[in-house]
Amino acid sequence: MIYTVTLNPAIDYVMHPLTLDMGFTNRSSSEELHIGGNGINISTLLNELGVTNVALGIAAGFTGDYLIKRLQEKGIASNFVTLDKGYTRINVKLQGIVMTICNGMGPKISQKKVDELLDRIDGIGEGDILVLTGSIPTSLPEDMYDIIMRRLAGRGIRFVVDAPGQLLMKSLAAQPFLIKPNNHEVGRIFNAQPETPEDCMPYAHKLHELGAQNVVVSCGGHGAALVDEHGEEHTVPTAKIKLVNATGAGDSMVAGFISKAKAGGTYDEYQEALIFASACGTATAGSKAIAKRSTIDRVVTALNKMMAAKK
Repeated sequence: MIYTVTLNPAIDYVMHPLTLDMGFTNRSSSEELHIGGNGINISTLLNELGVTNVALGIAAGFTGDYLIKRLQEKGIASNFVTLDKGYTRINVKLQGIVMTICNGMGPKISQKKVDELLDRIDGIGEGDILVLTGSIPTSLPEDMYDIIMRRLAGRGIRFVVDAPGQLLMKSLAAQPFLIKPNNHEVGRIFNAQPETPEDCMPYAHKLHELGAQNVVVSCGGHGAALVDEHGEEHTVPTAKIKLVNATGAGDSMVAGFISKAKAGGTYDEYQEALIFASACGTATAGSKAIAKRSTIDRVVTALNKMMAAKK
């Protein structure tokens, strides 16, 4: 079973303003509401792929009620701790020529509610995958992911971590099954400026040597790199698609990869997993929300044609 954890979920309120002038009233041509948070995005795409999973997390107030209701409507199994006070945050996204985002803070979370979440996580066991991704609320310890992984250590659980900077580096001691930084995050970690998959490959090897079993580095329009658990190198280009909304593209890559490689694999199986992961990320970037399977399949076909032509 795959479990995702979203400690700081959100309702994404997307507006399409006709103008965006500071100090004046601006009008929107249309609006959309999406439930968000990295773990929820991953659960959404896994559900679209028909991969059974459970979304864990913390919700609060009427916005939290809406989030849980939408998960149920989508058919996504969930097990959220609900707070007595506060509200699940709302992120306002102004989709113009350049997207402008204002993210909410989110509720304060008491230790009692943290313990309640940890008790629910204790049900995860050998052979399961636990995905830890997204921001950690300011009311929780900065090493919350470490606390969770240390608590579950020795149970045969495969950890997947998609987090920035030191949060990612601290997770390597737990030898996660997968980490997925992007090229800019890799650059900040190693004080470098890698752009392409080939640029990122030496740093992916370093992260692999430090403990990560599989290291996927996304490089935007340049493609993606993978150093798999056997130390083998893989690369994939990015299929051409009209960018609609990049939100959730990285989460979709994570979901696509673990849907194909959740039990490990051979060189060819990992190559297939990377291609599918890239297609999932690209398909979401070309969609208003998390991609549908039909869009993903079209991108997979396009990617395979690109790679065959290159060979």
